[in-house]
Amino acid sequence: MHLSAGCYGRRERQYRDGMQTISLYDMDRTITVRGTYTPFLFHMVFALAPWRLVFLPLLPFGFAAYGLKLISRGQLKTFNQQMLLGNAPQLSLLQPHIERFADKVLRSNRHKKAIEQIEADRAEGRKLVLVTASYELYAEAIARRLGFDHLIGTQLEIDGLGRVLPVILGENCYDDAKIGRIESLFKRQGWQRADAHVRAYSDHVSDKAMLEWADEAIATTPTPKLRRLAEQRGWKIVDWR
Repeated sequence: MHLSAGCYGRRERQYRDGMQTISLYDMDRTITVRGTYTPFLFHMVFALAPWRLVFLPLLPFGFAAYGLKLISRGQLKTFNQQMLLGNAPQLSLLQPHIERFADKVLRSNRHKKAIEQIEADRAEGRKLVLVTASYELYAEAIARRLGFDHLIGTQLEIDGLGRVLPVILGENCYDDAKIGRIESLFKRQGWQRADAHVRAYSDHVSDKAMLEWADEAIATTPTPKLRRLAEQRGWKIVDWR
């Protein structure tokens, strides 16, 4: 279903002249069909160091530790990263393969209707912000190809020698952590929340806080839990398959 400016029903915050209009998009399974984190790691390991597949038997231990709440989601991500990418690969070495991965994602792992909606929002003059728990390391290449104005994602430390470390700067950009990052973007850009109309798109209930923060929440090809929440809240539900 194509979404135009007039098909969302009642808005909590009405447009007015001079209002900044902003669209927030989750990435994995909102714009993409499948997740991107694990495919990214395997893309890189096959491209750069197939021998690292010897560490595959160790990965279930990380998931078990996460399931037992011994480590956080962010720590699980950096553990897997360390196993498959190593401790400190050079960003300059990774970048060409990151670009190829982004091309692959947009060729075979994207919802066509999501791309159409991004273009429709751009045509409305809305600022486009990609808000994802995925690493900015590779999400930047995807955001750039889609013409996003801003990217908010999980940030990795890059040292003075240009090496990508298995260390997350700040928080894993997931769940409620997205709100602090969005508010920081507003502050940097000089956007006033009271003078902005915010539209948000997501497929997953982990983005409940972001959807509630928006004036216009759209549940896109939602999981059952988000679908139930959207029905309770009266949020728009669309299927982008």
